[in-house]
Amino acid sequence: MPNIKVVNMTGAQVGEIALSDMIFGADVNEAVLHAAVRAYLLNQRQGTQSTLTRSEVSGGGRKPWRQKGTGRARQGSTRSPQWTHGGIALGPKPRSYATKMNKKVKQIALFSALSSKVANNEMIVVDSIAATEYKTKTMVAMLSAIGAGKKSLVVLDAPNAMVVKSLSNIAGVKVAYTNTINTYDILNCNTIVFAQAAVEKLQEVYA
Repeated sequence: MPNIKVVNMTGAQVGEIALSDMIFGADVNEAVLHAAVRAYLLNQRQGTQSTLTRSEVSGGGRKPWRQKGTGRARQGSTRSPQWTHGGIALGPKPRSYATKMNKKVKQIALFSALSSKVANNEMIVVDSIAATEYKTKTMVAMLSAIGAGKKSLVVLDAPNAMVVKSLSNIAGVKVAYTNTINTYDILNCNTIVFAQAAVEKLQEVYA
């Protein structure tokens, strides 16, 4: 069972916390991580791209010239794909890119992502992330003091308007909760910063 130090908002160590082997010490399954990231990105796509076919562009109702006798190639419409201002052949149409993953596979991907962060010393646990006012400067100072990277994912156990608003102005910082973290966000950050209560809640739910 790996242990990780717990720091306060000034970066001073105030204790340690034992991490669950199942969640934070699992074998990193790269194939499942790839599948989870791909599924997440596909599910973000709206799929609203569309092109007009020859039946949807305006004009082209009349045959441009007679079928035979002109010496030119036969044409039925000036809106055929080979014409300027014609329709698009085989272009994209609205479609759903949504894909699903089994619940167990998603869980394996989540545990693999968290374990990779622990193994690479890219996870920080703070005893309490709090704010008494809407102040971005306070959160910037905290992230600097604890040694968080430029792209950080801050995980809270419960919504806190002051903390969330103060963090939302910082470029590269994203806020999540124990019930909303996903594999993509974990892998997409340089450092994951957990509130101690969030780690305990995560271990209570899964372990």
